[in-house]
Amino acid sequence: MFVVIFGRPGCPFCVRAVQLAEKLEAASAIDGFRYVDIHREGITKADMEKTIGKPVHTVPQIFVDQTHVGGFTEFDQYVRDQSLLATANA
Repeated sequence: MFVVIFGRPGCPFCVRAVQLAEKLEAASAIDGFRYVDIHREGITKADMEKTIGKPVHTVPQIFVDQTHVGGFTEFDQYVRDQSLLATANA
């Protein structure tokens, strides 16, 4: 399982998503993750909307194995629902 996090600098929920992904990786619950800085990469919310297929208003936008999960709250819930990390903290 591979996680991709699209975020921007200064975004507290992006930081939390990366921290959760780091915990998952350390626990071998995922194969790895990649953080994509949308500003550095020149990716717009409109670009993400084309990929996701619905409006994007916030970041992070998170994909698990190329399937859109949502933002940090949805990612955290996904981790809990899948029991990927017994001690996952929001």
